[in-house]
Amino acid sequence: MSAVTVDDILSDLPLGFASLILRPAPAGSAIERFLIVDADDETSDGGAAFVLLIGVRGRSALPALRRLMKNPPPVVAVKGRREEFSEAEELLRDAGTGLLLVDPGSDWDRLLSIAKDRIQPRTYQSEVLTLLEEDLFAIAQTTARLTSSHVLIEDAANKVLAYSTVSNDIDELRKASILARRGPRKYELLLKDLGAYRELHRTRLPVRVPARPQDGLRERVAITLFAGDRIMGYIWLQETGAGFGPDVDYVLNGSAARASAELIRYRNQQSVHMREDRIVRILSGSAEAAASAHSEKIPAERPAALILIGMSAADAQADDAALKHGELANLASIHAAAYKASAVVGQFKGDTAVIVPGLQSTSAEPGLRSLAESIVRDAGKHLGISPFAAVGPVVPDLLSLHSTTRMTEALLSCVGTSPETSVATVDDFEPEILFREAVLGFKSSTFRHRSLSALLRQDSELADTLHAYFEASLDVAECAGRMRLHKNTVYYRISKASRATGLDFSNPRDALVALLHIEEWAGTHKELGRK
Repeated sequence: MSAVTVDDILSDLPLGFASLILRPAPAGSAIERFLIVDADDETSDGGAAFVLLIGVRGRSALPALRRLMKNPPPVVAVKGRREEFSEAEELLRDAGTGLLLVDPGSDWDRLLSIAKDRIQPRTYQSEVLTLLEEDLFAIAQTTARLTSSHVLIEDAANKVLAYSTVSNDIDELRKASILARRGPRKYELLLKDLGAYRELHRTRLPVRVPARPQDGLRERVAITLFAGDRIMGYIWLQETGAGFGPDVDYVLNGSAARASAELIRYRNQQSVHMREDRIVRILSGSAEAAASAHSEKIPAERPAALILIGMSAADAQADDAALKHGELANLASIHAAAYKASAVVGQFKGDTAVIVPGLQSTSAEPGLRSLAESIVRDAGKHLGISPFAAVGPVVPDLLSLHSTTRMTEALLSCVGTSPETSVATVDDFEPEILFREAVLGFKSSTFRHRSLSALLRQDSELADTLHAYFEASLDVAECAGRMRLHKNTVYYRISKASRATGLDFSNPRDALVALLHIEEWAGTHKELGRK
């Protein structure tokens, strides 16, 4: 890390945010790192650090400042008024330490962000860390939505890595944890006395911690993040007044699987450029799927399935569509990880894709359908969107999953245009899928029935009647009712179209030819209508 001075940090601070009332001694003014010190921290090495002294302000900061002088830092930032620091100024001046006085109403997070940007300029390592933080904050926020709680993710040393949006419903432990980016020592000891960490280290299941109003603690539920037998960290949920719902354990298991995967990826120091979409690789073909399975330790020899999740046209065209896509993927990843820890979630051709490998058998379709229904339901409830999902066929192994991609895409297209269905399997739409494939094949051909094509282009009245007639399954009475015409009028128009084209619409072969042309005309007609 490169050394900076306190002036470099001051130059980025907003006007009135803080003032340097005591300059550091020139000999020790170089800053190489930043350090957050809680007022209760007995052992803090401030050497070469820009220190943020939190949890205390004004004259009450003096004991903590004295402890810091055992190895004086270049500069200390603390909140308070100038008149409260006369004794502290003398102490710091003798040690050669500068004093940055922060306005009591200013935000520590803002100062920390500016200091980090100055002291730790972007490098390969910080790029990877930034990606990790973004992923973990997204997991925390999504988990908070699904459980109506406040969420905090820690590493194994209880350092706070990410947390959900802060509101007024958090207790003292959570406020202190977010501010210092680690739990205060007295609360860590209290949780240990309650047996919370002992139980967390013993099990891979969520652990409940009852409320302690006398200590300012609300009810919590936590889970340990494991990599094999190694503890990577913890996820803590704090209730916000309504208590925890019945599905909190399910959601927390999924969140733990996702967070563990992100921490492992960071621990392995994966290159930023290697974070490519694994979904595309797996669905590219057998060779790519085998390579991905090997590198990601995904079971390739057992049954697998693909789930595609789309968004309604209105949601996809909204101003925040890109944000909603990301939130939907985060929500889907937590549900998928709870269902199968090895599940892979990502984007595929603009839709959210969930690959579920390592299934017990090829008869897993009901469970996959329930998974998709849970994602769609919670996305509607917590994200305010109207998604729909296609559950593709279960294949014998991961390497053959790419063979179902086109069918699952076609199924998703069918579900997206169905007013009654939001989640479906191939069995629900198989005839429709095959018909749409036939229409697509026809559109790619250059052969056309000349007289029928001309009629559809030139006579809109007959074209509309033929379309309604086939939509009514060749039922004249039904067609007449839909078009608000007399049956004889429909008979006359259909006969006229038959004479003009030479096609007998009661003949299955001629009816199929007509239907393909009419479907193509209807699609083109709709597109023109939108312009």
